[in-house]
Order: sequence, then structure tokens, then C-alpha cells
Amino acid sequence: MTTHDASLDPWTGPADPEILRRRAERVLRTARDRTHALTGCVDDHDLTAQHSPLMSPLVWDLAHIGNQEEQWLLRAVAGQQALRPEIDKVYDAFEHPRAERPSLPLLPPAEARRYVAEVRGRVLDVLDRSPLHGTPLVDAGFAFGMIAQHEQQHDETMLITHQLRRGPAVLTAPAPPGPPAGAGLLPAEVLVPAGPFTMGTSTEPWALDNERPAHRRDTPAYFIDTVPVSNGAYLRFIEDGGYRDRRWWTAAGWDLVREHDLRAPLFWRPDGRQWLRRRFGVVEPVPEEEPVLHVSWYEADAYARWAGRRLPTEAEWEKAARYDPSSGRSLRYPWGDAEPGPAHANLGQRHLRPAPVGSYPEGASPLGVRQLIGDVWEWTGDDFLPYPGFAAFPYREYSEVFFGSDHKVLRGGSFAVDPVVCRGTFRNWDLPVRRQIFAGFRTARDAGPEVAR
Repeated sequence: MTTHDASLDPWTGPADPEILRRRAERVLRTARDRTHALTGCVDDHDLTAQHSPLMSPLVWDLAHIGNQEEQWLLRAVAGQQALRPEIDKVYDAFEHPRAERPSLPLLPPAEARRYVAEVRGRVLDVLDRSPLHGTPLVDAGFAFGMIAQHEQQHDETMLITHQLRRGPAVLTAPAPPGPPAGAGLLPAEVLVPAGPFTMGTSTEPWALDNERPAHRRDTPAYFIDTVPVSNGAYLRFIEDGGYRDRRWWTAAGWDLVREHDLRAPLFWRPDGRQWLRRRFGVVEPVPEEEPVLHVSWYEADAYARWAGRRLPTEAEWEKAARYDPSSGRSLRYPWGDAEPGPAHANLGQRHLRPAPVGSYPEGASPLGVRQLIGDVWEWTGDDFLPYPGFAAFPYREYSEVFFGSDHKVLRGGSFAVDPVVCRGTFRNWDLPVRRQIFAGFRTARDAGPEVAR
């Protein structure tokens, strides 16, 4: 397990304002560099076009990023007057569904770029002067971390839009490293022992409200897949008639299959005796060794039933990712408390695809489960619900309005997720019909009474 160097990370030692300030500036600049890369690789037509009714025009995301940054860091933190109050409703995600956003009076690309640049310049001045303590919003730089996370989340959304966009490839990245020797000899599943563990957090300074508070969960023993379900494994489900057999599907899932004539993951198509996929403008054979991607919750659930298994609960997923049986404590990440590095996980759009299953042995959990962070978001079996003692902060619309049975929980992050948005406690959620997101899954099963507590 990787050791944690407290001198490089403010979270485990005294809250040194200068270290916090440098970290906040670094993650803000990293997010902005990525935003520029995602919006600078296409022309103005592609920036203003709606490439799918499921997504906003890229230029909407760009100005929305700046507007949220202005509202929280310039107005709420610094108490400054609004720069462009007339655009607040235009870029309010709750005011207008995505399908309607092209008809709004959006800032043209050049004006949107000037606006976000002006906001950022002022924000860096505010960061230089802020004591980073005194109120919950600024303690440990929370508001700055929240805005960096918000921008990175929209960067992932824009990357999804790039995947849906038709036309020649405009994004490039090296392929991820291949799996290490012996990856094919890994056990199919790992036993997670029965007993309690600490779920969630009360100490992670930039954790968002739905990750809080830390609380005790007790799970029976269960088995969980060592690696995410691969394309090759999912192909066997397809070839066995999985999309034609009502037995494996919930009623809503079967309705989805019939209504849309689903036969495979999104972006797949048959070509003779092989399957091809479209990935950021490139058409290529489906690589059987990669985790399956672009499947809905219903497809993940159906595969698990077909395999005689089930999706893990959210608590089971987090225990497999964080629980250290030698110490009994919950780690920040599967590999320990250190921030993610290239050897731990496939994150940050460093590659434009998942790594083969079995990759990143240095990122394995203490129990030996791999690729829990990065590569693909993983559907769990649970609805998105608050933890006991949940309190909305700093606004209800981040989490609270989504709680309920309409949304399913995803955990772990994908290759499109930046490390600032990815930790063992981070919770994502989406509608179970969603296929355009970078989501896959792994399966689990009950251990049974023969496994001792």
C-alpha cells in the first residue's frame, strides 16, 4: 500500500493556509486548462450546436462554469456585485432543460470566453486574500474546492458531448498501459468479511454534502468481482440472447429494450462476425479486455441476473473500496490515503478509454479488489438516498432534490473524472436509463451461511 506523505497534502496535518491556497489554485487551474482543451478543439459551429438533446451546447457549459464560479466565489465568498446578473437564469441548470438550451440567449463563444476569463482573474485575487477559515463556506478552502469539482464535473459532461458528436476525431490521448503480467490469473471474486465499517466522511474537507456524515454500516459477508465486467464477458451475455430474454430484466428495463430495440451497449454495432464501437470519432473493434462501457443500470442489472449474481449495494461497494481489515479503518482511497497518481488509477482524461481489466495493481484495495477508482463509473443496486444525519450544504439543489427512487447510485469514477472529484466516499447518481455516461459495473453475490462471520 502506498504511504501517505503529509507534507504534500493538507488534509492529514494542520491546516496551513498557504498549502491550502496553493492546492486550491492548482485544482482551479487544472480544471480551466481542461475546459479550454475541450472547447478549443472545435469551431464555433460545434460549440453552439446541440449534438444530442440529452446534452447542452458546449458553449452553454462553458459560460455556466463561469457563472457558478462568479456566484459562489465572487458574490458569496467575496461579497462582490454581480458582473452579469442578467445571465443568471440563462445558466441556471434547474431553470431550463437541456433540450431547450440552444434556444436561449446564450453568450457567443468569444464573449463566453471573455466572461469566464474575467471571473477567473478576480477569483484568483480573492483566493490570494482569503484566510480560508472563519465560515463553513471558506474553511479549508471548501468553496474553491467545490467550484473546481463543479468545473471538472462539467468537463466530464462536455467529454460525453464529444462522444455523442458526429464528425472526425478532434481529441487524442495515448492508450492506457496494458495489464501487468499475471492479470489474467486473478481470482474472479474477492470475499469481503462480515462486520461493521465506517461509510462516508466527516473529516474530508472538500467532501460534498451527500458524502456526509461518517456513520457505521454493518454488512453480511459477500463476494464482489475482482475487476469490472469486461466487454468480452458482456459479449457472452449478448450472444446468449440476453437482450431477447425477458427473464433477466425488470419490467421497466424490458420496456426500454423493446421501445428502443436495444441489442448491445450504446455506440456498438455488429459488423459481420465482430462488433465495432464508435469512440470519440474513431470506429474500432470492441476490445474484449476492457471494462464494458455505456450501459444503463437496467443492462447492468440484467447481466448480473443472467450471471446468477447481482449488483453490489452502495455500502458493499464502499466497503470493498475502503475497508482495511488489518486496522479496521476506512481509507480515503483503495490504496491508502495518498492522492491518486498515474500508477493508482486511470483518471483525469489522461487516456480516452478504460484500461484493460486487471490493470493498476498499485491501486488495489487491501482486500485485493482492482480498478475501483477510475476507468468506469460503476452502477450499484441502490437508490440515491441521504445518509443518516444528512444536512444540505451549501444549497439544496446539489443533492437533496435528487434523493429518491428515480436515481441510482454510481461509484468510483471513470477515465473522464479528475482526481479532485474522485475519492472513496464520492457519490454520483443518474437515471437508470442513462447510457451516454461513462458507466460500467461489477457484480456481487451473498457469501452464504457457510462463510464464518
